[in-house]
Amino acid sequence: MYKTIIFDVDGTLIDTEKAVLGSLQKMLKEDYGKQVQLEDLTFVLGIPGSSSLPKLNIQDIDHANERWNHFMKDFFHEIKVFDGMKEVMETLENRNLVQGIVTSKTNQEIIDDFEPFGLSDYMTYTVSADDTEKHKPNPDPLLKFLEISGADPETSIYIGDTVYDYECARDAGIDFGVALWGCKHPEKISATYNFEKPQDILDILG
Repeated sequence: MYKTIIFDVDGTLIDTEKAVLGSLQKMLKEDYGKQVQLEDLTFVLGIPGSSSLPKLNIQDIDHANERWNHFMKDFFHEIKVFDGMKEVMETLENRNLVQGIVTSKTNQEIIDDFEPFGLSDYMTYTVSADDTEKHKPNPDPLLKFLEISGADPETSIYIGDTVYDYECARDAGIDFGVALWGCKHPEKISATYNFEKPQDILDILG
């Protein structure tokens, strides 16, 4: 029986794909004169800007990240909580299960893009991109979560939507559930559980 439920944020708790890709596309065009199709930017989903921006041949990573976040505000209306997710989190809280997040967002991005949706109150522990030197798919973010929470990896599960999330969980020795509602390439993921919708998470808890 799981006692600790750890969530990814983007593509798992909140639908940010249009905002993340749209703001990146706009930043690349306005600041760097690069015309890039949205489908050619999907590789950035699930990893920090510090990892994805160099792959776009951008050198001034900190400035570009700041500008990316600036343009995110233009797309904030595109972000929403996935249907049923808040009710699932309420149920988990009522069952006295520990909930937390391990995300590639920075602390500031959590404040700007996640906290407005009112889900932070359910989270006992948070690990952001600022908390570890290495990021997903490296296991360090989940290992950091286990360290600060004291959670047992045997009774913990990580739920995410990308192969980066899966590899992070696998190498941290934690079961993984794939959030199919946000996942682009489930065929690349050998998850312990395949969740079609957020409510399916409750089925593994009895």
